[in-house]
Amino acid sequence: MEKTKRISFRQKNSLKCPICKNEFFREDLLSGGGRLIAGNLTDELRRKYEKNAKYGIIYPMAYVLNVCPRCLYTAFQRDFEKLDPDEITRIRNSAQSRVNTIKKFFGSISFEADRNLELGAASYLLAVDVYGLRNKNCAPTFKSAVCSIRAAWLFGDLALKYPDRNYKKISVFFYGKAYKFYDRALEFAQNGKEPASAMPHLGPDTDKNWGYDGMLYMYAMLTVKIGSKNPDLIKRIENFEHTKRYLSRIFGMGKSSKNKPSLILDMTRDLYDKMNEMLEKWYQERDQKEISGE
Repeated sequence: MEKTKRISFRQKNSLKCPICKNEFFREDLLSGGGRLIAGNLTDELRRKYEKNAKYGIIYPMAYVLNVCPRCLYTAFQRDFEKLDPDEITRIRNSAQSRVNTIKKFFGSISFEADRNLELGAASYLLAVDVYGLRNKNCAPTFKSAVCSIRAAWLFGDLALKYPDRNYKKISVFFYGKAYKFYDRALEFAQNGKEPASAMPHLGPDTDKNWGYDGMLYMYAMLTVKIGSKNPDLIKRIENFEHTKRYLSRIFGMGKSSKNKPSLILDMTRDLYDKMNEMLEKWYQERDQKEISGE
């Protein structure tokens, strides 16, 4: 009876952690069997999944990252074994810090257990920390952006599950991190400081790769949700005008908009209109301050 409720399996071949040499078995999500019931796509390009009467709620993104249960070194599969000697040294020296962080926010959880919401959120928290220690050849800024927004989502889910804990603040923190990382990632995509080819799946979720258009959209969406809270009115206006130029590229620059999915175009138009409404209000506020001599 228990077998019929399995949602994941362990790989037959073990992985060896390049940091501490610990061996462990990667867990992957089983496909098929009606386990995943896809729901709506949010305005953050996150795919929601409905609760399965047989398997419960499943979080596909929780299974993406490799995490060493001993030293908590974390990375996407393609990066897990590809490290330079200086990266290994930095990540090894920070192992205790990772252990302390997980204990602080989650208590005594173990990555030897099957992945769940808590371990999924923890894995992305760890990934943002570890990619901050990686070299530019693996495009750490691109990956930190995706890992930050996924961390924000999963900690938000944890906040709903455990409203008495501090997870809501952590979710807000990672939204802020995602905003900064997407800004830098777009800059690096333009100047070639990091190889975009090292991040073939730009997410932001696991079900569909929205590519560069998705990155532009996500940055604009985060500008509205996070950048609009900047207390400096002039800075707010400057950020929005800058981001609108990014957003307009989804419509007309590069490939014809006819080749782009109608969904991303519709969502972009809605976001563009929302930004214009907010800008109009702020311009009026700025003009009033100038008239009154503030």
